Amino acid sequence: MPHKRKKVRPTEQRNPRTRGLDLLSTHHLLRALNREDATVPRAVAREIPAIARAVETITHALNNRGRVFYVGAGTSGRLATLDASEIPPTFGVSPDLIQAVIAGGTRALTHAVEGAEDSSSQGAKDVLARRITKRDVVIGIAASGSTPYVLGALAAANRIGAETIGITSNRSSPLAKSVKILIAPNTGTEAITGSTRLKAGTAQKLVLNMLSTATMVRLGRVYDNWMVGVALTNQKLRKRGQRILEEASGANASESARALRQAGYDPCTALIMLKKQVGATEARRRLRAANGNVRKALGEFRK
Repeated sequence: MPHKRKKVRPTEQRNPRTRGLDLLSTHHLLRALNREDATVPRAVAREIPAIARAVETITHALNNRGRVFYVGAGTSGRLATLDASEIPPTFGVSPDLIQAVIAGGTRALTHAVEGAEDSSSQGAKDVLARRITKRDVVIGIAASGSTPYVLGALAAANRIGAETIGITSNRSSPLAKSVKILIAPNTGTEAITGSTRLKAGTAQKLVLNMLSTATMVRLGRVYDNWMVGVALTNQKLRKRGQRILEEASGANASESARALRQAGYDPCTALIMLKKQVGATEARRRLRAANGNVRKALGEFRK
């Protein structure tokens, strides 16, 4: 009886378009890499319906005292940590809202801790240590969709009743069967066989950008397309925040600077002060009553 050949995951198969890669000139090598990268946005675009469902789920959770946990190993975990770390300063929200859990802990951010991803029990333990509840969302990220650490975390989340979302490049993977919402851009074979830090990693970065950005927009942490929630923690950001405030409110430079000072350098509060002609205390009250949603605090609602 012939031996049955094991099916190779799409992300692990050899790419016929990049054979002889190491023999190319630098210019043609870069052209080849760029051609492969160009396929990624189209793959992500096909997943927009699933990404939209995920955004609505995350927004609902955060509006109801829930939290979001990204879980990943290696490149996936590092990309997740990057996205989670950038949300508080960009949108002015608590770092507790969206957190990253990476196999191997903080050391894995700068060093390869490859064995850490092999333990499903550790994945469960690490996510349970965050005291997740059914109000929370756990997002598992794994290019192949088979990382034990991530699968263990998702299994624990499912047992508790939390919402689960998966980001993978393998639609027929164990991860795909472990989540309520699946986001699976088909990035295909990598330019370098098996190096999922390339196209699969790029897709993960694009999806994470979309999830977090769209969620913050839905939560009202963006006004029109201005980054009004930005934390003004240095001189560069204070100048940027004042420029945004001038454009968004129509006030002049001196009025905007004065409102920012009175608002304790909170652009959302300053914007309400300027547009509604109220003091800082009243502006903060309106913002709290609107759960941080700037449009609602202004009495404006999206169609």
